[in-house]
Amino acid sequence: MADAFAKPMTLESFLAWEERQESRYEFDGFRPIAMTGGTFAHARIQMSLLRTLDNRLDGKPCKAVGSEMKLQTATGIRYPDAFVVCSPIPLNATLAHDPVVIFEILSPSTANDDLGAKKAEYEALPSVQSYIVLQQTHRSAQVFRRVGETTSDDEKTGEWTFEFIFGPDAAIALPEISVTIPLAEIYDGVLPEGEQPAR
Repeated sequence: MADAFAKPMTLESFLAWEERQESRYEFDGFRPIAMTGGTFAHARIQMSLLRTLDNRLDGKPCKAVGSEMKLQTATGIRYPDAFVVCSPIPLNATLAHDPVVIFEILSPSTANDDLGAKKAEYEALPSVQSYIVLQQTHRSAQVFRRVGETTSDDEKTGEWTFEFIFGPDAAIALPEISVTIPLAEIYDGVLPEGEQPAR
C-alpha cells in the first residue's frame, strides 16, 4: 500500500480510488488518510448533536448531515462529524461543497488535525460561518466564527473570532442558521456536568 501512495494523488484519482474501497478515507490533498473508529463517548455526542440540530432545523431550509457524507474543501476531502448545509443537495449526492456550520468532536488522535489542517481548510471555504470543536472529556466547545463581509475572493473571506463555551447553562448560538444549541443537549446521557469519563 505504501508504494501506491508514493506519489501525490489528484482529487479526481482519490475519488475514483475511494469508490473501490470498503473503508472510508479522507484526502489531505496528497494522500488518503484512513478513518479510524471512535469511542462510545464520541458516537453518543455525535448522535445527540445531530438529533439536536435536526430538531431545531425541522421545517427550515438548512439541514444537518453526519459523517457519512464527504465534504470537499479547496485542497481535499473530509468527513466532518457533523455539518449544516443550506443549499439544496440531491438525495443521491455523496459530496457536499458549501457547508455553513461544521462540527468536529476532538479526540487525542485527531486534535492536531482538527485544530490545524482541517481548521485551515474549513475556514478557507467561503460558505463556512462557524467551525465548532467539541470536547469528549468535558462539556465545552471551541467556537471559531467568521465576522465581516464574505466574498468568494480567497483573500477576502472575513475575519475569524474565537470563543470558548462551557458551563451548566452554556449554549452555542448559531445565528447563521437561526438556532441555539445547549451543551446539555449535546452531552445528554454522555457526560454529567463536572464529570470526566474514565480513561
